[in-house]
Amino acid sequence: MIESFPDEAALADAASTATVAALSAGLAARGHASLIGTGGRSPAPVYDALSGADLDWGRITVSLSDDRFVPLTSPDSNERLVRERLLRGCAAAATFLSLYSSVPTPDAAAEIAEPHLRALAPFDMLFLGMGEDGHIASLIPGSPVMDQGLDPAGERFVIGVPEGVGSPPVARISLTLRALLQARATLVLIRGAVKRQIVEAGSGLPVHAFLKQATAPVRVLWAP
Repeated sequence: MIESFPDEAALADAASTATVAALSAGLAARGHASLIGTGGRSPAPVYDALSGADLDWGRITVSLSDDRFVPLTSPDSNERLVRERLLRGCAAAATFLSLYSSVPTPDAAAEIAEPHLRALAPFDMLFLGMGEDGHIASLIPGSPVMDQGLDPAGERFVIGVPEGVGSPPVARISLTLRALLQARATLVLIRGAVKRQIVEAGSGLPVHAFLKQATAPVRVLWAP
């Protein structure tokens, strides 16, 4: 299941090539396309490569699988990463759909984002990272909303995640497993021996719940 690459650059090249193909197919078939990104170290070089891709970015919407409940000025903001690394050059013409809103709680932000993510689905390409605790998006072991978030038949596409779990342990907004399964194509981007071992272990963690489903096509891309 795991596709291995010799280094970060080779992984980024493969991921960006697959993403351009998926977005191009969406544009050709429906006149618009969508990319759901992720935060962390692994996708940043992919964003760099995609920012110069020759696509009709004005007809592409970009959002996130999750974000921290922090403003754009925070270094912990996934939206900030996407804006700095992807939404520049050619890709600056894309529409960005934020998960964060300046409201009192992450639940309130999730309520605002919910109808927009539903309207955007199914997504042409989804990026997911994975933490060393096996989490995907912000579906984090130990979170009081993890069971709700991992229910493939759940009612919600977007949920608030209380503070106290994850690194950093801030409140978050996350797509649910039901929403993640709406993707026409998914790339799980991981690096390092520990994360490879977690994926290969095969049971008990949020990433395994996602990888074992048979609804959405998934590729796992790994580099040392």
